[in-house]
Amino acid sequence: MSAPSASASGLSFYETGGPEVGLAGAGMAARAQDATTILGNPAGMTHLAGDQISAGFQVLAGNSRYAMHDDATLDGNNPGNVLSPLPSASVFYSHSIDDRLKIGVGAYGNFGLAAHYGDWAGAGLVKDAGLIAFNLQPTVAYRVNDKWSVGAGLGISYGYFSLNRDAAGGEQKEKDYDWAANAHLGVLYDLDARTRFGLKYTSETRYDFAIDPQLSFSHTFRPVPDGAGVTVSRSWTLPLAAMVNSPQQLMFSGYHALNEQWAVLGNLGWQDWSRFGDSTIEAAGSEVSSGNKLQDTWHAALGIQYRPNEKWRFDGGIAYDTSIYQRQSDTSLTIPTGAEWRFGVGAQYRLDARSTVGAAFEYLRMQGSSVQNPLFKGEFETGHLYFFSANYAYTFD
Repeated sequence: MSAPSASASGLSFYETGGPEVGLAGAGMAARAQDATTILGNPAGMTHLAGDQISAGFQVLAGNSRYAMHDDATLDGNNPGNVLSPLPSASVFYSHSIDDRLKIGVGAYGNFGLAAHYGDWAGAGLVKDAGLIAFNLQPTVAYRVNDKWSVGAGLGISYGYFSLNRDAAGGEQKEKDYDWAANAHLGVLYDLDARTRFGLKYTSETRYDFAIDPQLSFSHTFRPVPDGAGVTVSRSWTLPLAAMVNSPQQLMFSGYHALNEQWAVLGNLGWQDWSRFGDSTIEAAGSEVSSGNKLQDTWHAALGIQYRPNEKWRFDGGIAYDTSIYQRQSDTSLTIPTGAEWRFGVGAQYRLDARSTVGAAFEYLRMQGSSVQNPLFKGEFETGHLYFFSANYAYTFD
């Protein structure tokens, strides 16, 4: 179970292969319709009858192409599309102690990065960078009264980070793993039988990888067209903190059933990306740019559900996330992201009284960005990501 490529105005995902894909994540902290609420809002388990299991699988494919400008210092090939298709999966299980007390566990991947630059002009900086994060989250929820429910989960996260780049003696490979923990806290308020609101807080996840972020290398460039090559030494620092850590975040959601057939869902969210610094670049011993390029991000989503009969439910949603960057004209090579629009559709079909299957598709349009680093100055084109997911849910006696 691995996390897909960079997205969600950073590297943290809303998608884990469940019904939330078809809703573009709308209502995730208030929906409480299956065991995936363990991640969306732990308090939502109090709305689940009996014991339930939900499993999901998804594949992410996409395109985010990088092209260097003519005035970039590095001379050579462009990396082209840096995103690679990746699968991910999740399993959530909820158990009822009684009508008020629930316990559960989730195993999922919703955070990570996979960037493949290959044998391009900047292969001495980075050829491949990858983070795979696997999370195990034991959770408990309690219904305080008819209106209020609370929940809490402990996220135990295993992270594996790798970085490949060319060096004088051949390809240099660095890799390391680390364990980290985070907290998931949620509250759910039932206004009435048709309306509920949820608030979920997730603490920061911080890994400590033994990876040297400082890159030093020599390269040849031509200061003028058709001129003689000049060999210079450069150094560059990876924005490692932003690449491998997940920020604290808040998600507020609402769910309202208009009638027996139609329901509307919505989100407002915040992620603390400004906490993580960005890269410092030096050229020939002189600092070229430094400082924090990152900012907090904001999220909004709106979704609908339609039930034509007892067998079928159709989902649809749209979401928007602001960019982690203060300026899209000055971003990082190794974190290709920007403001994002999500459009999701999905369907759930009840096989019998206990089991449900579903499928969903989501399209993500990612804002393009520019990299001003003189070594590899260039632009990421508008990114297009595609999520394909399938899920299964079962209720035990």
